[in-house]
Amino acid sequence: MRSINIKMVIEYDGTHYRGWQLQPGGPTVQEQIELALKRITGESVCVAGAGRTDAGVHARGQVASVQCATRLTAARLHQALNAVLPDDIAILDVGEAPPDFHARFSARGKRYRYAILNRSHRSALDHRFAHHVRHPLDIDTMRAAARHLVGTHDFSSFACNSGRDDNPLRTVSEITIESQGEYVILEIEAVSFLYKMVRSIVGALIEAGKGAKAPEDIRAVLAARDRSAAPATAPARGLTLMRVSY
Repeated sequence: MRSINIKMVIEYDGTHYRGWQLQPGGPTVQEQIELALKRITGESVCVAGAGRTDAGVHARGQVASVQCATRLTAARLHQALNAVLPDDIAILDVGEAPPDFHARFSARGKRYRYAILNRSHRSALDHRFAHHVRHPLDIDTMRAAARHLVGTHDFSSFACNSGRDDNPLRTVSEITIESQGEYVILEIEAVSFLYKMVRSIVGALIEAGKGAKAPEDIRAVLAARDRSAAPATAPARGLTLMRVSY
């Protein structure tokens, strides 16, 4: 038996979890995967995730890495994990990675999607995966506001609990906003994000779409470098980690 560095691509519904990262007070996605690996291999391991998604946030392309000693092939480990994990967590791919690969520190970028159901009445089926906004949203105004956030900036105004990160500078490479029937879909890509930064940006862009904020107001919020200057953070349910690039 040899120790190998394993890379996993993971999909999960985050509704019933306190986020990705292991913590007291409730189940987390990391905890469930570590328990599954211990059940399969008999070894206690620490699984590193590319993104520390918050409580209620989902993933279609979370990436994790773990050093593990096993005789199983990657294909058999893949099957075994999906056989023992809860139904709301699925392993999409398992493969052996180079020894120096780390899911978080090797990442070159992350892309998140935020879904907004933009109609007068709520949905019984999508309420876990989309934020319901009754007021009609102006997509062009939202796009104009978003343009002020693309590039390298101090995003202190869009970070909850800003003391959690020492450096508030982040580089947002792209923000796209599209209308898809009754849904407004925002996608944001950056190398890394501050704590709740994506949901804070979405909250501000929703205000712009409602007409409560002008696009130039979003630039002023950014320049303030003060969380109290920004609108409320959007709920977790609409946010999904789509992919991590390396």
